[in-house]
Amino acid sequence: MVTRLRKKRRLRGSRTHGWGQVGQHRASGHKGGLGKSGMLKHHFSGMLKTDPNHFGHDSTHPPHPTIIKKWISVRDLDDMFAKFGQQEDGKKIIDLKQLGYDKLLGGGEVKTGYTVKVSRFSASAQEKIKKAGGEVKLPNE
Repeated sequence: MVTRLRKKRRLRGSRTHGWGQVGQHRASGHKGGLGKSGMLKHHFSGMLKTDPNHFGHDSTHPPHPTIIKKWISVRDLDDMFAKFGQQEDGKKIIDLKQLGYDKLLGGGEVKTGYTVKVSRFSASAQEKIKKAGGEVKLPNE
């Protein structure tokens, strides 16, 4: 708006500033309501522009989120050693914790003695690895 047409300095002595009778342009009805009234009616187009996420809600948050754990069986240790194994001082070492596995299970058989580093392991997995001449260690050992 052009400065000369503003009512800021002009009409300083006026009571109604060009809005007619004293009550006009004063109450909430002239604003279109108080608060968020009119969002489905006369303020809808402005609401779409200024607050497009006004309606709706966040998605649900389950109390027990799904946690994905990776487990591996004793039968897969030969393949894992071929891909990711290391040999130090004549020991064949497989670090399953570093590979992202959480637990070693006792399914299958193992013929080679490996030193396996893993956070958790079943009793049968530990027994089978010891029988083959290896050992199971926790990662920080």
